[in-house]
Amino acid sequence: MNRKRYHQINILLPMIIILVLVCAVVIAGIVWKRSGKQELQGEKVLTQSSLADATKEAGNTGDAAAAESADTAKEVKEDPSEHTDAGDTTSVDERAQAILDDMSLEEKVGQLFIARCPEEQAAQKAAEYHLGGYILFARDFEGKTPEEVSVDIQSYQSAASIPMLIGVDEEGGTVNRVSRYPAFRAEKFESPQKLYQNGGFEAVKNDTIEKSQLLKSLGINVNFAPVCDVSVNPEDFIYDRSFGKAAGETAQYVETVVGAMKEQGMGSVLKHFPGYGNNVDTHTGIAYDNRPYETFLTSDFLPFQAGIDSGAEMVLVSHNIVKSMDEQYPASLSPRVHEILRQELGFSGVIVTDDLVMDGVREFADDGQVAVLAVQAGNDLLCCTDFETQVPAVLEAVKRGEISQERLDQSVLRILKMKIAMNLPLL
Repeated sequence: MNRKRYHQINILLPMIIILVLVCAVVIAGIVWKRSGKQELQGEKVLTQSSLADATKEAGNTGDAAAAESADTAKEVKEDPSEHTDAGDTTSVDERAQAILDDMSLEEKVGQLFIARCPEEQAAQKAAEYHLGGYILFARDFEGKTPEEVSVDIQSYQSAASIPMLIGVDEEGGTVNRVSRYPAFRAEKFESPQKLYQNGGFEAVKNDTIEKSQLLKSLGINVNFAPVCDVSVNPEDFIYDRSFGKAAGETAQYVETVVGAMKEQGMGSVLKHFPGYGNNVDTHTGIAYDNRPYETFLTSDFLPFQAGIDSGAEMVLVSHNIVKSMDEQYPASLSPRVHEILRQELGFSGVIVTDDLVMDGVREFADDGQVAVLAVQAGNDLLCCTDFETQVPAVLEAVKRGEISQERLDQSVLRILKMKIAMNLPLL
């Protein structure tokens, strides 16, 4: 090799080495850039996935802070104030308490009364006495169309500051306030006994559904049914209104009816606690029940327990004097009977009296005092006719301390919680 070529190689070799190094650096940079971009994209995808998961777990609230951590997101719930079903007891309690806190004494006392709807100025009196509800009888449907009844009921609701319970006795058979008139149904609703005889419990359920839908279409939200009394003797006063079978089958009947009513959004009332038995009619006089307590434990209580376990909103207490529980007072005025219903049967809902106008209870006190005794005994809701006398009487009893503010609030809270759970449009 000559010296000239050797000299050229010495010049080019460093340049080639530098060029190779530059290319290596450029290639390495490209690789690094692509790798970094993929890693960044991967992190971005992971972050978006985590955010989606956290947001989903947070109840889709869209709250960015809650979505930063899945653990934090799990603690985020939907607004409980939006829930009105009975299962969400916390929100129902809070809403009821908030309404109670804004109520006057007069409004609280008025809520304790579900009164027989007056024939005149019903809307005005509902507002004036702050009534918890009206119960309708045959006279409120006679000669009217369904549309006219709906307008009447809406006028009561519009006048009330707190939505009213609008109740009726539509048991079927011998007690029908609505379907007795062809304007509302071609035929009267059949008795529980006849329904079961013709089609078993399926017929009972279908009848209850149709009945509830008819009543709801008119604006009625409570049916004073089912009759839970156990009676197998056709000679008993209550037999025709009862299921007419032993306690076990009657309990199944009650469970069927309450379940169907609940599905339809219709309030139910279990009656006549602690069980009518073979007693005489308390509409016309005092009835004494001499049966041993064991009979109630093994028979009469069973249908009521079935209805309570099925979610019945109310239990109606009779005017019978049940000597094994209280020898002195009718069940409706007896603290002991109410204690049994609360503690032994575990009922936490609304207890309502049978009508305080009945002779079976009026013999114990005048109209005003009997209402006071009913509240003191533990009733939450008083079914009455003479509310214009009884509301002021209870109001004065609270002012005098005969009925404590705490006792009053307990009942009003139960009524408000029931109305909320029934989806009545309370604020």
